[in-house]
Amino acid sequence: MRKFVAPDFTCESWNSVESYLLDLQNRDISSKESFKQWLLDKSELEAVLEENMAWRYIKMTINTLDEKLTESYQFFVTEIQPNLAPYEDSLNQKMMSSGWISELEKEEAYAIYFRGVRTALELFREENIPIETELNTLSQQYGAISGKQQITYKGEQLTMPQAANFLKNTDESVRKEVFELIANRRLEDRETLDELFGKLVVLRDQLAKNAGCADFREYKFKALGRFDYTVEDCLAFHDAIEQMIVPIAKQITEKKCAKLGKAKLKPWDSEVDPDGLDPLKPFQTGSDLIDKSIAIFGKLDPFFGSCLKTMKEEGYVDLESKTGKAPGGYNYPLYESGIPFIFMNAAGAQRDLSTMVHEGGHAVHSFLSRDLELTGFKSLPSEVAELASMSMELLTMDLWSEFYSDSNDLKRAKLEQVESIVKVLPWIAQIDAFQHWIYTHPTHTTDERTQEWLRLSQRFGTGLVDYTGYEAVLESSWHKQLHLFEVPFYYIEYGIAQLGALGVWTNYRKDAPKALEDYKNALSLGYTKSIPEIYKTAGLSFDFSKETLGKIGVTLQEYIQNLN
Repeated sequence: MRKFVAPDFTCESWNSVESYLLDLQNRDISSKESFKQWLLDKSELEAVLEENMAWRYIKMTINTLDEKLTESYQFFVTEIQPNLAPYEDSLNQKMMSSGWISELEKEEAYAIYFRGVRTALELFREENIPIETELNTLSQQYGAISGKQQITYKGEQLTMPQAANFLKNTDESVRKEVFELIANRRLEDRETLDELFGKLVVLRDQLAKNAGCADFREYKFKALGRFDYTVEDCLAFHDAIEQMIVPIAKQITEKKCAKLGKAKLKPWDSEVDPDGLDPLKPFQTGSDLIDKSIAIFGKLDPFFGSCLKTMKEEGYVDLESKTGKAPGGYNYPLYESGIPFIFMNAAGAQRDLSTMVHEGGHAVHSFLSRDLELTGFKSLPSEVAELASMSMELLTMDLWSEFYSDSNDLKRAKLEQVESIVKVLPWIAQIDAFQHWIYTHPTHTTDERTQEWLRLSQRFGTGLVDYTGYEAVLESSWHKQLHLFEVPFYYIEYGIAQLGALGVWTNYRKDAPKALEDYKNALSLGYTKSIPEIYKTAGLSFDFSKETLGKIGVTLQEYIQNLN
């Protein structure tokens, strides 16, 4: 319940926002109690504004074809955010000049929160406000462009997620035809997306230079609050993936080639079942997906099930793929209401089940941390947020019988899930390595960028997919990764968290009650402890070294062998 912001506040004008900011800016803080109340009021305003923007974004991504919804979101990013930025800096300065900082910093939660505020002060430049506005507007174009992509197959209009299901068809002629339709449609936007990305790189580099950083990589590491690992750690992680995981991915692909009777796969073969079995179809509709997910979560832990049940009852899910819907899936934490929103593009495939439990893990995290004192305590580093979601994928696997009555189908689904981890870790490393190159070479040309992508594709690929005749598809395959356009440098977190999730899963298989309790305790912390401390609470070490990757590789290989 609001105590500082009026109950009827709806953020329809800048003036309505500014009055609250002026109150905070001009308020006298003469005691520890008044300072804490000031922090609480500032936190409440942040929650209200963030949720207001969130709903504008959610509605826009559900229907990118509705111009009014796009205008509503753009109003916030062009009228509210730019005016908000100077006040945020001013309030941060007021906060950090308080004599009560040292007293509150004795509590680790506040120490971590103030650490982030100091970084924001260090990076803030008034000349970056219009650049950030332009970046927000430009990056939103990616969803609009992708949301319009669809194909016509046998007289039926299909979104890209719907079309992708045909790539699992056992008839190669069907797979090839649909692959070419998808590829050709995406290639229609290749030049547009290349130009869009080029503009983003230039603006991001300028943003970094204005803030006194050598490049956008340095800027973003600070902005993302990467206090617990370095650029060198990331580069070492890339090497470890290349050496310890890529060989396992190659083994899986070699086995698939042998079963399909091919020396190399064609790009339309990567999703088909090598034994000639029809694609797994765990559910038919979005309501079927959410109902069975609620059942699974409830069996794992009654609280988990209650979280999804609340979201369904309150209308905080939109799951099915449809024309005009932006690509991808997300869980959007809503800090004021305390109920997150899950957005997906489900089309009845096994990958949709994985996405649902992944986003459901984020949702549970939001519920477990929603009662923390400050909004800043709930604003999670991605390495922790993704630990919650990726762990949930693995923790629920044995309960997927809710979707699969046939034990063989359940085994196939679990095998697909674990093999997907082996396949995605090199992709994560490749995307991250690509970004390191892009932003340390900001004046690169489109052709140079393409050549670097192809070089990385060789480094992290198996070498067992033949793109002859489809070279342009490989050259622009990074276009499908929305993180590159919308949330730069946010991707290696998936890799780091995946290693943590495998640790949670390993602990769960040894002692399920303790592992679940540790998992819940870790998520309940929000961001009131350091990342290594949160991992420790979950029963893990924050470690993504070559040695750790080696041990995980062995675990994955053994599990895959037992399922085959």
